[in-house]
Amino acid sequence: MTMTLYTTVGVSDLGRSTRFYDAVFATLGIRQSPGADAGWAGWGPAYDDGVSFWMCKPFDGEPRAPGNGTMIAFRARNAEEVRGFHAAALANGGTSEGAPGTRDIYGPEFYVAYVRDPDGNKLACVYHCYDAQQAG
Repeated sequence: MTMTLYTTVGVSDLGRSTRFYDAVFATLGIRQSPGADAGWAGWGPAYDDGVSFWMCKPFDGEPRAPGNGTMIAFRARNAEEVRGFHAAALANGGTSEGAPGTRDIYGPEFYVAYVRDPDGNKLACVYHCYDAQQAG
């Protein structure tokens, strides 16, 4: 059993954020979850089938704000998906926090890209079994 049930981030514009996440999650083969309503949108499996990702306006009515040091990482099946995720993010209102590639601090098998969504939430897309020799 995985420890995490779901993740939620606060957004300021649900329509804009839905377009952003539809695009970046499509690069990973992930579609919107059933059960969304006018104030919510989610992607991934049902509760008992894995971890899902949701967004909504903050419940307390205050403006949303990204957490300092908070980041959500999404699993990719290969380096191409990482590159697609990064490109889709930039094409849909996101900003780059680190281009696709390996990072010395994590080792040569950790291929990652970092972005911020339109509201400033930091996201990573990771392929943790990268082999540069096989990648060509």
